[in-house]
Amino acid sequence: MKQDGQLDAVDRKILSALQDDAGISHQDLAERVGASSASCWRRIKALEAAGVLTRTVRLVDPAQVGRGVNVLCNIRMRSHAREARAAFEHFVDGRPEIVECFSMSGEWDYLIRVVVADVEDYNRFLMQTLLGHASVAGAASHFALSMTKYTTAIPL
Repeated sequence: MKQDGQLDAVDRKILSALQDDAGISHQDLAERVGASSASCWRRIKALEAAGVLTRTVRLVDPAQVGRGVNVLCNIRMRSHAREARAAFEHFVDGRPEIVECFSMSGEWDYLIRVVVADVEDYNRFLMQTLLGHASVAGAASHFALSMTKYTTAIPL
């Protein structure tokens, strides 16, 4: 990584390779990007220190662990007060079935992605948990019929 924080071509190749396979060895990475193993290690450490690279995870196939239903749910808040938003965001952080949450512009306040086992599981979550939260005024649910694209890779 350059001193000014800009990514060069080798950094971009490293990031692309790591997004494809975070478990790649430094030697294999070096061969893929055309640099030495030691150089790749130093660059990875610099990218981590700069906050470009964050945590390393393994992706789990939701259907293989009984969580094959994706629901996108729009949330409308009762209040936009800081305390109400903070309470809702704290609630979201504590719910394992909510895997993504976005604060939105426009008609809805939040968009969450919920992964559950089946429609009954989602109905229970919606009726007993989500709509019971004091900050939530309403919700609109959209069930994904299939996933046509999914990636965690950021275009470089």
